[in-house]
Order: sequence, then structure tokens, then C-alpha cells
Amino acid sequence: MLRFSANLSMLYPQHAFLDRFAAAAADGFKGVEYVGAYDYPATQIADVLRENGLTQALFNLPVGDWVAGERGIACLPERRDEFRSSVDQAIGYAYETGCKQVNCLAGIAPSGADRDELETTLVSNLQFAAARFADAGIKLLLEPINTKDMPGYLINTTDHYEAIAARVGSDNLYLQYDFYHMQIMQGDLIRTLERLQPRIAHVQIADNPGRHEPGTGEINYANIFTALSRLGYAGWIGAEYRPSGDTSSSFGWVPE
Repeated sequence: MLRFSANLSMLYPQHAFLDRFAAAAADGFKGVEYVGAYDYPATQIADVLRENGLTQALFNLPVGDWVAGERGIACLPERRDEFRSSVDQAIGYAYETGCKQVNCLAGIAPSGADRDELETTLVSNLQFAAARFADAGIKLLLEPINTKDMPGYLINTTDHYEAIAARVGSDNLYLQYDFYHMQIMQGDLIRTLERLQPRIAHVQIADNPGRHEPGTGEINYANIFTALSRLGYAGWIGAEYRPSGDTSSSFGWVPE
């Protein structure tokens, strides 16, 4: 059976962040995810999850200053120490919330930066994080993101993920496969899913264009859900979209 998690960074925007947990539970979700909740004590997040009968499906390593436009710090040479400290912080939140996987946003390449140096830094940091997370029994994920929504982001395709993963050389570096981002960057969604399914630990969904709910754009999610079922995909499917209207009225795409 397919399992869906509500991305609380995008869904239920009318509610304060901590109130979104109850809203997701009321709509029938069993899992939640979000960019990060490091502004709140981990014990408070754990309490809200428990009160609403929810599983923490995923969150990200600290991403830097999101409001200022940062989208991860893993590729930035001058932030190496900060990144490595953030690994322990994420492990603490994962332990407290019972989360079994954490995603890494690689970061945006600074203008004029040497790309080889950025990738070498990313590889080194992922080697460090993959080992630390493995010791903690937590999966580390890496996510490719499209260059239209996030110009300059370092990792943009599944091919690039595979190249970085080969350099990292760890069995504990998985792929977060976002159908929306990959439709924009490369298409061929189901064949890529079939080929990489053993390395895919989490998937996310939104339609294109607009990044609204499935059924509002060009992606055939009925076929994608059928493929996920056929392949025996057992991970969470993150509903990471901007509702075109009221969130609770946007779930007509959910398979019966």
C-alpha cells in the first residue's frame, strides 16, 4: 500500500507551523515532512507528532539561512565545520522524533566559484555524514533540484546524483527522487524510477507547471502510482506542492 506524507512547509499555509500537524492528521495523513524544524526544541516536535499519531517521514539537514536564499551548505568550502556540526544536530532531532532518514540539500554554487572545488567539498561532507548517519541507523539522502526554481543549485539530475554517489562510495547515500524536479530537468520518469528504485529512499510529488497538486499539470500520476505499487516501493510519498486552493480540498488525486 502506498504511504503519503504531508509536507508541512508547503501544505496548510493558513496555519502556524505547529498547528499544521493536527491539520494533516485530520485529513488522514499518517506521516509528515518539512524542510526543517530547528527553530523548535526536538522534544516539542516529538510531542506534537505523538499527540497527533504521526510519523516523522523526513526532514533536511540544516540548510543555512533560508530567508536569505541559502539552500544547503554542504558544497561550500568555508562552511565545512558548520556542516559537520549540523550533522550531529540532525541526528539529535532524528533520534527524538523517531525519523529514519534525513535529506541533504547540496547548496547553491556562489557566482564565480570553482565547481570542481564545490563538488569535492560536497563529496567529502557526504562521506562524513553518511558514516555518521550509518552509525546512528539513519539513511542519508541527496536530492537533485531543478535549475528553474532554484538557479545555481549544484545537483540537478539523477545522473549527477549517481556521479556524486560513486565518488562518495557509501552504501548509506540514497536518492530523494522528486518527480516534479525531474520532469523539468530530464523527464523519462518511470524508466528512471525503475532503474534507480533500489537507491530511492523517498519520493516527492507535485505537478508541472505550477508545482500544484497532481492532476493540475502534465505529469500522469496515475501511471506513476501504478509503477510505484508494481515495484513494491515501500517508502513515503511526500506531498510537496503548493495547493491551487484550500489544502484540504486538494486531495482528489489520492488513490483510493
